[in-house]
Amino acid sequence: MPISLRRGLVATVSATLVAAGAVAVSAVSGPSAIAADTTSVYVPPSSLPSGQNGDIIKSQPSTFNGAKATRIQYLSRDNKDKPVAVSGTVLVPNAAWTGSGERPIVAYAPFTFGMGEQCAPSKTMAGEGGDMVSGFQNSFVSSLLNAGFAVAQTDYIGPWVQGSGEHPYVNRLAEAHTVLDVIRAAQRLPGTGLPSSGPVGIAGYSEGGSAAASAAELAATYAPELNVKGVYAGAPPADKAVLAKSLDGGMYAAFLGYALIGINQAYPEANMMGLANQAGADMFLAARKTCTLDAVFKFMGTQTSKLTKDGKPVSSYLSQPPFDAIIAENKIGNIKPAMPVMVQHGSMDDVIPVAVGKQMAKDWCGKGANVQWKDLTSFSPFLSHAMGMMSASGDATSFLKGAFAGQAGAGNCGKF
Repeated sequence: MPISLRRGLVATVSATLVAAGAVAVSAVSGPSAIAADTTSVYVPPSSLPSGQNGDIIKSQPSTFNGAKATRIQYLSRDNKDKPVAVSGTVLVPNAAWTGSGERPIVAYAPFTFGMGEQCAPSKTMAGEGGDMVSGFQNSFVSSLLNAGFAVAQTDYIGPWVQGSGEHPYVNRLAEAHTVLDVIRAAQRLPGTGLPSSGPVGIAGYSEGGSAAASAAELAATYAPELNVKGVYAGAPPADKAVLAKSLDGGMYAAFLGYALIGINQAYPEANMMGLANQAGADMFLAARKTCTLDAVFKFMGTQTSKLTKDGKPVSSYLSQPPFDAIIAENKIGNIKPAMPVMVQHGSMDDVIPVAVGKQMAKDWCGKGANVQWKDLTSFSPFLSHAMGMMSASGDATSFLKGAFAGQAGAGNCGKF
């Protein structure tokens, strides 16, 4: 889900000023046991090995109900095409695969979980850290596992892997790379029994929806060898310019702040720090340590105009260089996915306007993609985005079952 741009803007601004110190603080404040454990997947080697995207750097056993779970550190690329170490989890159901052909692997792209190192899904899924939101991640993964699919879950880039800097929240290129590379990592992980070139799918909701959609667009060029049968993208924040206005001053302003921290990480040349006042800098320092619920409550109602030196809201800068180019690079819908895709969004979504997801789907349709649009059940405008995750997991699983069976259909372009 997109984050409070207002706080994020100031946060981003402060981020630049505090960037070096922030990384240092993150390394010092992390659990001493992990910092001292060089076998941990959260501690990269002193220099990254030369290798291919998706190569396993290290792995260690983890836990998750109903599956053999392995935490991994693998090679991927950031938005500047620089090699980076990323953490995640590979899960293989304990039950034998009873479907036709080889067991499919589904890349699970997590929804917004926070910016603090304690929030990484590979930790929270194993019962370490996180908050109540972590339970939704587990439910989504369990739905996929119960269908017999293996799951390759990425943590994306972030401070949970020491020295990797802040999380480039909803960054199209970085998140697509980490999602596609976690599939490669699962295929190469020894001892799983998973096929090295079998059928794969991708699923995600909210932040994960944008990561899944971005991966759908880039799969043909970044990972052409992957046999991607289908992609599910739920409630994707596909157009950040819209969200900069809709989130500002609202209940979920924190997501805007996360997005600004992400921009600061991914595009340091934008020098966003020059825009923030002291309140903005303070917000950055606080937001970068939070998980989702903490951030929502701490920054609810924040107006970005109170975080900038000139008193302008973050949205007013987005049509100006260099931010216009950054927003354009992170818009999803400009590249035709090569595989069938399902896009789902609730009509009363209280975080990401349904028009954002629907426009992305229509843009894909206009390019000739096989797109299935489906309304996500919404019972109430209040908390409708969060509640949508409860039905999204089942819909994603059902769509991927059909895609793996060659029954994804021809889509419904022109009918929504």
